[in-house]
Amino acid sequence: MENYQELINKQQSFFRTGKTKDTSFRFENLTKLKELIQSHEQDIIKAVKEDLNKPEIEAKRAEIGLVLGEIDFTMENLAGWASSKEVRTPVTHEGAKSFIHPEPYGSVLVIAPWNYPFQLAVAPLVGAIAAGNTAVLKPSELTPHTSRLLAKMINDHFPEEYLRVVEGEVETSTALLKQNFDYIFFTGSTGVGKIVAEAAAKHLTPVTLELGGKSPTIVNSDADIAEAAKRIVRGKFANAGQTCVAPDYVLVHREVKDELLAKMKEAIKASYGDNIVHNPDFGHIVSERHFDRLISFLDNGRIVTGGGSDRSHLVIEPTILDSISWDDPIMKDEIFGPILPVIEYEDTSEVIDEIVKRPKPLALYLFSENETFQDDILTNISFGGGAINDTINHMTSHYLPFGGVGDSGMGAYHGKASFDTFSHFKSILKRSNVK
Repeated sequence: MENYQELINKQQSFFRTGKTKDTSFRFENLTKLKELIQSHEQDIIKAVKEDLNKPEIEAKRAEIGLVLGEIDFTMENLAGWASSKEVRTPVTHEGAKSFIHPEPYGSVLVIAPWNYPFQLAVAPLVGAIAAGNTAVLKPSELTPHTSRLLAKMINDHFPEEYLRVVEGEVETSTALLKQNFDYIFFTGSTGVGKIVAEAAAKHLTPVTLELGGKSPTIVNSDADIAEAAKRIVRGKFANAGQTCVAPDYVLVHREVKDELLAKMKEAIKASYGDNIVHNPDFGHIVSERHFDRLISFLDNGRIVTGGGSDRSHLVIEPTILDSISWDDPIMKDEIFGPILPVIEYEDTSEVIDEIVKRPKPLALYLFSENETFQDDILTNISFGGGAINDTINHMTSHYLPFGGVGDSGMGAYHGKASFDTFSHFKSILKRSNVK
């Protein structure tokens, strides 16, 4: 197992020169990163296609476009974010001024997942650079083509004492977590997140954990069912369901369940056609282990549509399951695949009671025009973030901090929240000696 102490020492030494704190240095490197992404666009599209069979339009939007938008938004606002802010001073401190000064933590570690292997590696890196840190990036070994490309892009164009991509298996992550970083940013499963938090605690290193969970979608009797079906299908089956904020299951009012099932079936056909197993633009499952886990859920309840698969290509059709109970195996853990269980309900209290019994989800989606119903759900259920009459799009806004709560994570990023995550805000009181 490689010892990464020398790399960390180099980064911490470079950080102490103060160069990364210069806002012009941050602008320069954000610009450089943007130009690298633009010049490697086709390479990125090819890499995520090879790793996940991700279609070009999805790669451009979700892997590349979101990151470029994040860089542009950050550069537009960085000067203001990085400046000291004067705040009010109590009258008891006459003659003094108070201000808050943002400063970078130092050398940070970013551990990225496999489901959006470019976006979820580079988006946090944008925040780390903007805040003035040095960084080590560990991509996922489950997406080797994207990992290799990230290493080439970063390691060939930035000095290792500033930015470095380290590739490897689980042993590599374990070795990196033994180092004394100044901040750790992890995206992945709740189980691994606990391991990261435990390792960070040994050094009292602050962490952001972007995890997951079973994100519910609630469809009330007054919802626009046709529109709800389209938006649920789009959010659930993008990236073959391998999205941390994808609708994990649907809770639908008994009166509109049959209509919703029919409309979702129509929406799947309209989006993906009839022979989805052989559709070149439908994503593949990342590994055989994940494929086998997902296939085991297909005997839960009753298949409304889908259910086909091809293990040789790691493809599972978009599948909807009806007649599901809360005790079925599919309702125990996050699905993270193209299988959508549906449970009917009758009372709002029933929905709230069942969701709050379980770990707090990363996202929640609600389809209803009834503001009292909306307020009941939003007030009584804790979750990371979500949307009303939509799915997944809340995570694409630079103005909405994105993150979980409880088992679905801690901390947030995107837009200014990324800068804030990778910054320590130093409070200063300055008193004059003039009497």
